[in-house]
Amino acid sequence: MTRFSLRISALALAASLALSGQAIAQGTPVRGGTLSMILNPEPPVLVTGVNSASPVAAVSPRMFEGLATYTPDFKMVPVLATSWDQSADGKTITFKLRPNVKWHDGKPFTSADVQFSFMDILKKVHSRGTATYLHLIAVETPDPLTAIFKLDEPSPYIMRALAGVESPIMPKHIYEGSDPLKNPANVKPIGTGPFKFKEWERGNYIMLERNPDYWDAGKPYLDAIIFRIIPDGSARAVALESGAVQYGTQYVVPLNDVARLAKLPNLNVTTAGYEYNTSVNYLEFNLRRPYLQDRRVRQAIAHTINTDFLVKNVWFGFATKATSPVTDKQKDFHTANVPQYPYDLKKAEQLLDEAGYKKGADGIRFKVTIDWSPSGEMFKQTAELLRQGLQRVGIQAEIRNSDSPTYLRRVWTDNDFDINIYSASNIADPVIGIQRFYWSKSIQKGVTYSNGSGYNNPEMDKILESAQIENDPAKRRKLYEDTQRLVMTDLPNMGLVYIQWFTIHDKKVKNLNTTGLGPMESFADVYIEK
Repeated sequence: MTRFSLRISALALAASLALSGQAIAQGTPVRGGTLSMILNPEPPVLVTGVNSASPVAAVSPRMFEGLATYTPDFKMVPVLATSWDQSADGKTITFKLRPNVKWHDGKPFTSADVQFSFMDILKKVHSRGTATYLHLIAVETPDPLTAIFKLDEPSPYIMRALAGVESPIMPKHIYEGSDPLKNPANVKPIGTGPFKFKEWERGNYIMLERNPDYWDAGKPYLDAIIFRIIPDGSARAVALESGAVQYGTQYVVPLNDVARLAKLPNLNVTTAGYEYNTSVNYLEFNLRRPYLQDRRVRQAIAHTINTDFLVKNVWFGFATKATSPVTDKQKDFHTANVPQYPYDLKKAEQLLDEAGYKKGADGIRFKVTIDWSPSGEMFKQTAELLRQGLQRVGIQAEIRNSDSPTYLRRVWTDNDFDINIYSASNIADPVIGIQRFYWSKSIQKGVTYSNGSGYNNPEMDKILESAQIENDPAKRRKLYEDTQRLVMTDLPNMGLVYIQWFTIHDKKVKNLNTTGLGPMESFADVYIEK
């Protein structure tokens, strides 16, 4: 089959999956077995409370739980909280906690853990939590099974941020008195979830085992989960095809392999389970660089990217062209009525000339580096396409390849980059999903997937902070429309495509996607059909 015909098949497959979700009928759960999952790249830590990168989110939710989880339409489902009540003014939320829950080391789970997790970790070091919990001023603990959130302003979006992957409850007795970013428990976690950490053989696998003291009696059904670290995309495809692994998600195989794998009798491909994780592929500029501080330069670079080509030839139809930083799945907030940057090399050259960056005798205006998230081949291919476009307008670009820890440190700790290509989730509300990129208070060294560009605009801060406390839906929408227009004018970053993730799994793996979190569920309900 030619590359072109394979691409057409993949496009057709993507369209059909997006419509159907391909729900799989579930049978009667059975106990036993080990689920083997693909993990790429290898994560630096295993706790999303301190690092929200995708490979961390692939592991953490099996061990850590939140107060609630969500159905595909964002209705709350109890987990560590059994009930909740919000005051009429929206400034007090009372959670009743689940009794008889134990940490994996046998210590009891209490409201003190909830208080510590939100006030000392999520508010301070989580890439999205600093914005989500800005107005959370205290968590009161009148008894071990009651946690009362006190807010200085109503923050309704908090109720969409309580899943284990987003706001994991972490053990106070393990983290108190330490730097949470450097605590040894980040690589040997202790949670309350259905699976316990067993071992991590670097470069090979991470193994979790069944928690025999899990609060939901009889669960989990699986004996263990093994995350196989397989860097090569073709090798991941072979592992799924052969049955050596049974589950892979998001960037699991090269996209030109998906159509072929979907036809195999042992495998299923589905787009279900990504309702909570609405991801965007972004291009980000480091505004600390003198030649990137002029927004005309950033706008010029935006004009060198052929996003239609990206959708068809890099994402193989598992994406749509982005028109703003807010995904079009967030219909309450998205607008396309913002400045656009179509592929136009002449316009790019005009803007660069206007900014004073003329071509030298060698035809070069200046040089940049391009870093890309080592989470999938798509990001490297996007970097290669960008380099080609930049070279055509006189900007010499070097693509830098990194492993995951180096990449994360380079961008969000050292700020040693020019242009960064990565994906990030919009999640369920702009406060949770996008504020971290544009709010000046999100410029925090070491906090990954936050304001890595160093963007600091008082006008933007005012809009975002007003939207946080605005309860009128129409007024709130208007504020986020203003946010999108300002982003697409200033361009600290730019959405390239809206991603449609998919999961590939063995058909014997059942009870997947029982909530709107799909791959980021706890997997307490998952079983392998005998």
